[in-house]
Amino acid sequence: EVQLQASGGGLVQAGGSLRLSCAVSGFTFDDFDMGWFRQAPGKEREAISCMSLNDGTTDYADSVRGRFTISSNHAKNTVYLQMNDLKPEDTAVYYCMGRRGIEYWGKGTLVTVSS
Repeated sequence: EVQLQASGGGLVQAGGSLRLSCAVSGFTFDDFDMGWFRQAPGKEREAISCMSLNDGTTDYADSVRGRFTISSNHAKNTVYLQMNDLKPEDTAVYYCMGRRGIEYWGKGTLVTVSS
């Protein structure tokens, strides 16, 4: 059974940093594309970063490029999102997604950035 478990959300002051983790189980780690999404209350879901676990290719939304970094630790079957220079507009529920044809979603973790 494919399972994704996101963690690491919390309350941070503007300009601070936070690292989110997504532990993956139930599938071959190297075969999947991984992504981080976020959704603020009353807003549409936004894709903010993705990574191919096969070749390490990454991409970022313009809103987070230069501040956020996606990475992976294959030994731990875990994907990370390092978030630096956080802004109040980054406040949202963050979701981890894995895809190989079918998309699998983890439970969201809340990130709150105070102004």
